[in-house]
Amino acid sequence: MTDQIIIFDTTLRDGEQALNASLTVKEKLTIAIALERLGVDIMEVGFPISSPGDFESVQTIAKEIKNSRVCALARALKKDIDAAGEALRVADQFRIHTVIATSTIHVEKKLKRNFENVLEMAVNAVKHARNYTDDVEFSCEDAGRTPIDNLCRIVEYVIKAGATTINIPDTVGYTLPSEFGGIIQTLYNRVPNIDKAIISVHCHNDLGMSVANSITAVEHGARQIECTINGIGERAGNCSLEEIAMILQTRKSKLGFTTNINSAEIARTSQLVSQICNMPVQANKAIVGANAFSHSSGIHQDGVLKASNTYEIMTPESVGFLTNKLNLTSRSGRHVIQHRMQELGYREDDFNLDDLYESFLELADRKGQVFDYDLESLVFFNQINSEPEYYKLENIDVLSGSGIVATATVTMTIGDKQKMVEAATGNGPIDATFQALMRISNLEINMDDYTLSSKGEGKEALGKVDIVATYNGQSFHGLGLSTDIIESSAYAMVHVMNHIHRAKAIEVQKQKKIIGKEI
Repeated sequence: MTDQIIIFDTTLRDGEQALNASLTVKEKLTIAIALERLGVDIMEVGFPISSPGDFESVQTIAKEIKNSRVCALARALKKDIDAAGEALRVADQFRIHTVIATSTIHVEKKLKRNFENVLEMAVNAVKHARNYTDDVEFSCEDAGRTPIDNLCRIVEYVIKAGATTINIPDTVGYTLPSEFGGIIQTLYNRVPNIDKAIISVHCHNDLGMSVANSITAVEHGARQIECTINGIGERAGNCSLEEIAMILQTRKSKLGFTTNINSAEIARTSQLVSQICNMPVQANKAIVGANAFSHSSGIHQDGVLKASNTYEIMTPESVGFLTNKLNLTSRSGRHVIQHRMQELGYREDDFNLDDLYESFLELADRKGQVFDYDLESLVFFNQINSEPEYYKLENIDVLSGSGIVATATVTMTIGDKQKMVEAATGNGPIDATFQALMRISNLEINMDDYTLSSKGEGKEALGKVDIVATYNGQSFHGLGLSTDIIESSAYAMVHVMNHIHRAKAIEVQKQKKIIGKEI
């Protein structure tokens, strides 16, 4: 049996389900490219039947990704599998992942069926998926609570039908490591054709045991782990990719397993996903948390100063954390910026030098000195705002102070029209700015959440604003970045407004297709 563990990332499918607002195609593609560079073997990028937007994002990613295998989810239904196959057929290599619940409670209460019906559906789904690809994964949803006789039987049947990967999910995070390891071992002992497929595991973290269950599973024969960046996902989240990767790397002498993960990309990928998904990483999070490599205890500090491995079992550099330098100012030329980005590990096609340098000069004029983390923030901000903007912010003038009503005057360009100006009052300068933006765009947007955070350190840090807003019952995430919090707030709202415009355009196309079919 091989010692290579396949890393199956489901950040863009299971992880996205937990977000307050859906990601745009561009945002998903940005994450997919980062996952490819991280070295994931397979990335599950969506559920194509769920919406036209998800179909488009799966198809777009499938066209672009070359070094990782792209996968899409489908229930054990013909229409789901057809949608996945159509979305993925543009890829050089792809996988269809079909799933049906197998536990008694799910079969009886959710599906309103019996196990024989489920068995038949599973076999038919796998056979149909094989019409599109010979790489078919089958998941026994809630396998952790499925009677072992039924689990062994359905695994045997779907392998016979053509499934090449069998996923054993602990869907509700219920099992203990000893129980979960026992399930994997029993499958190897009792399923006669088990050697014809790779056994995968997909563990949730409801009781905080997703990583432990996954590691125990590979010790008992599983060779694929399904996980997400920062452990994001339904409820308490999924098995954390960065924790799995560093456990297998740090304890290789004990466990004996390897992966294709480039650990030096972990920190950057974690930060990218956190920012795009508006999901902050807790400070004490293993591997990527702000405190993961900090030491407060005097005894610990003394030990680290004498020898870092007294209290550090891995180095910050091993997962991609770098020290920040103060060597960039408005006098720094384009070649200096390009060289610094190369030192930080970026490739030329990871950013647009013209856009980055223009943003850098604007920031350097405001801050004086620019840090590495500033550059990386600018790259990220430019990436997610690289789509054509229907609403473009040109200027903000704000009048605010103690005892006076805050007033904001906004200048915008909308579509191909000339610049438009609108003013509004509000409960403070940020609210006044939002009111002016909504007035000029004629959009009634409800603010659900507003978060201001610092990107960097000290008084010169960039202000990052994340907002979650609702328009016509749909949630949208907006992000703004600036040294001025009013300006960063405005950018975040404009980001939301552009999301709304694109969502409207997708809905128009959807309606045209429906009308066309009816005709």
